[in-house]
Amino acid sequence: MASFGRFIRLGVGAWALLLLVIVAPASSGAQQVNPTASSVKEQQLLQELNRIQGRVSIPDQRSGVLEQPQGREWRKFRNVTLRWIGGVAIVGMLAVLVIFYLTRGMVRLESGRSGRTIVRFNMFERFVHWMSATCFIILAISGLNITFGRPLLLPLIGFEAFSEWSQWAKYAHNYLSFPFTIGVVLIFLVWLGNNIPSKLDVEWIKRGGGLIGHDHPPARRFNAGQKGIYWIVVIGGGLVAATGYLLMFPFYTTGIEGMQLAQVVHSIVAVLFVAAMLAHIYIGTIGMEGAFEAMGSGEVDVNWAREHHSLWLDEETSRTGQPRRAASAAE
Repeated sequence: MASFGRFIRLGVGAWALLLLVIVAPASSGAQQVNPTASSVKEQQLLQELNRIQGRVSIPDQRSGVLEQPQGREWRKFRNVTLRWIGGVAIVGMLAVLVIFYLTRGMVRLESGRSGRTIVRFNMFERFVHWMSATCFIILAISGLNITFGRPLLLPLIGFEAFSEWSQWAKYAHNYLSFPFTIGVVLIFLVWLGNNIPSKLDVEWIKRGGGLIGHDHPPARRFNAGQKGIYWIVVIGGGLVAATGYLLMFPFYTTGIEGMQLAQVVHSIVAVLFVAAMLAHIYIGTIGMEGAFEAMGSGEVDVNWAREHHSLWLDEETSRTGQPRRAASAAE
């Protein structure tokens, strides 16, 4: 009888153990334990690693952050990534222009000069252009010094000269940003009506714009290439101006994270802007015969206008009459 009771107890114990084995997984699934919960907390801790923040007595509490994780990512962008982007864009554009010049040469006036000129840009338009262009060149040189000055110039001219040059470059970069911004706004307003894209621009691009071969597709006052430069100046200039003022007046409208983003946008747009303007300068000087005169004296030869802007020449001729004869050297 005692052995039978022991057998009953063993059976009940085995049955209870079996129930525990069956019920335990079901109860753990019902609780919906997140196996990645600890990893999320660890990731949050890693994000805050090396963050140094204290208390300050001034009203702006954002100044209490001395170091934060995104700053290391920004530093890597500024010291490594940006130099690669700028180097590839600018040096690459220079290489393309040199190859193009060696293979194509200057785009000459196929019909020669006619001896008659027509006004292309008036005095105010040329003033706006040269004010913006002068400011842009100085801003580009002084801005590139921030990215490439230390590895390129410092070993050549030494610490003292580099420090003096960088200080003056900073002053020029800050103060000339204001007339440059005014110039961008005036460029937008003065030439907006002539730079609206049209179907004529598509045909101009298909035919190479007169740069490839000897075809001269018709164009109005500005062709598709010039319209592209216009919008690069307006959009690119607007972006570098807006982000530049965020950096010039720190913590007025944004915190350190916003300033880091502004610097990323400012620098990337700026180096691409410089690369595009190199192509514009090339076409306006040694790339095309007679092009510089448009912004130099404001007048272009009639044959130049007929080859590159035939529709505009027809409109101006019908509006103002025949173009006048160019003044001789004796006059």
